[in-house]
Parts: sequence; C-alpha cells; structure tokens
Amino acid sequence: MSHDHYYHSEDLGKFGEIGEVRSDLAEKFFAWYGAVFADGALTAREKALIALGVAHAVQCPYCIDAYSKGALEKGADLEQMTEAVHVAAAIRGGASLVHGTQMRNHAKKISM
Repeated sequence: MSHDHYYHSEDLGKFGEIGEVRSDLAEKFFAWYGAVFADGALTAREKALIALGVAHAVQCPYCIDAYSKGALEKGADLEQMTEAVHVAAAIRGGASLVHGTQMRNHAKKISM
C-alpha cells in the first residue's frame, strides 16, 4: 500500500522553477516578492512572523516550512512564532464566528 502524499517537502526547493514558462512574469513576481519582504516600516523579522501566521491561516504547508525557517533565520524564537500562529488561529476562529451573523440573518429570513 502506497503512502504517497500530495505534499512533498522537497517540492519547496522547486519553487524557482515557476519561471520556466513565462519567465517574464516570474521575474516580476520575484522582484515584487523581494521588495515586500525587505526591511521597511516593518523589519524583515516582523514580516517573517506575519508571513508565518498567514501561512497557517491559508494552510499552505510549503509556506509554513519556508516561513518557519525564515522567521528563525531572522532572529525570531519559538515563543514568538507560536504567538504568531495563535494570532492566525484567533483571526480564523473569529472570522468563522462573525459569519454566524450571516447564518442568523438567513435563518430569520427563512423562518418568517
């Protein structure tokens, strides 16, 4: 029985290959991406922690791997990284709960 999975961590290293077709678009993406993550009003470390939280919110295993590594490389510690994940979880949970308003509105509408 095969235990093959859709996600393979080694594929993260192949990300640069997206430029094999339409390299002009890949070059623009990578230039923009680099600019986004450079120090600015936020430090690269702060941006790595934000990215780590977002990676968990969008549930991208490749992003989780990349931004865990990036946050560590930029000086974040496990406690800061864990808090970033909890922030993402709180936002996701809150977003689910606030959509309960939509459910209540709809239930009232169809219950009339």
